Amino acid sequence: MSTRRGHHEGSIFQRKDGRWVAVVDFGRGASGKRQRKSFYGATRREVAEQLKPVLRAQQQGLPIATDRQTVGEYLINWSAGAQATVRASTWYRYNSLITRHLLPHLGHLGLATLQPPDCGAAFAAMSKLGLKPRTIIQARAVLGRALREAEIAGLVTRNAARLARPPRVAHAEMLTLTRIEARTLIEAAQTERLGTIYSVALASGAREGELLALRWADIDWERGSIRIQRTLQRTASALVFTEPKTSSSRRTIPLGVSTMKALQRHRVAQAEERLGCGLGKAAEEDLVFATEAGTPVDAGNFLRRTHYPLLERAGLPRIRFHDLRHTAATLLLEAGVHVKVVAERLGHATPSLVMNTYGHATDRMQKDATTAMEAALSS
Repeated sequence: MSTRRGHHEGSIFQRKDGRWVAVVDFGRGASGKRQRKSFYGATRREVAEQLKPVLRAQQQGLPIATDRQTVGEYLINWSAGAQATVRASTWYRYNSLITRHLLPHLGHLGLATLQPPDCGAAFAAMSKLGLKPRTIIQARAVLGRALREAEIAGLVTRNAARLARPPRVAHAEMLTLTRIEARTLIEAAQTERLGTIYSVALASGAREGELLALRWADIDWERGSIRIQRTLQRTASALVFTEPKTSSSRRTIPLGVSTMKALQRHRVAQAEERLGCGLGKAAEEDLVFATEAGTPVDAGNFLRRTHYPLLERAGLPRIRFHDLRHTAATLLLEAGVHVKVVAERLGHATPSLVMNTYGHATDRMQKDATTAMEAALSS
């Protein structure tokens, strides 16, 4: 039985139970504790093969997961590094999922020894605590992305998160307003300080963040259109203006005469309000939908203080503000507008996204087409 150390092998030895062990010693870490990484196998060759990529990474100066490094330590470091590579709102969501859901269930486990059953058990525990399946899937996606980078760096041998079975997500029925309900909402919103946002939302299908980032300079009064060039996002510490969600989100949306007139009335009312508050005349770059002080509107506050109370007073279903975007798309499709035009107004990259998302509306279009063809061909 040989226990001699081979060239660039680390320390390899055979235990009393017959199993072979390979150990790499990285010295003492910042905490003063000795850092090691161990591999186990049935033969000397098996553990030597497992050792090779680690020694190679060590020679190249790449990060290596030791036996003591936990999933929590890695995720915290990964999150800090990801902050400079993604949108502020995306990082805020990443960090929230990590701190609130992943660390409590997986943070104590060793990174190098993390297995798919560990992830599956964590997802099941989240579900028992009442976490929504969609949130669990988002947590799994973030963990999978982090472990993918660990896999590339040689910190783990496989991506345990992606190998774990995700929870099932029941297909949620899309909530939209009917044509009459949409008109009712616009009429009821006329008494609200920011009520014009409902006219623009339903007429354009723009996202909430896009509307809250809209400036007066983004409105083309002659052509009757608005230009979507940025969006408002909530981060951990503030509201920030960022680039649109995708390249196709940068777009110009034509609006009808009634919506443009509503914007003109809103602009006059806003100017009067500013003068009454001693803020002076609104500048071209000022926000279309702003607080009384001219600052960005927090979407969460708007939902609680304006949106849901307005729906209740109007006797309308309790839908999200984002569902107005779904309503706009559905009304356009039911009116016979080509799906490519709808996709362009919504800022979708391809018409297929519209077809997949709004199947309920396109099904009705198919039925109308069938009825029209039947009428054309029957005597």
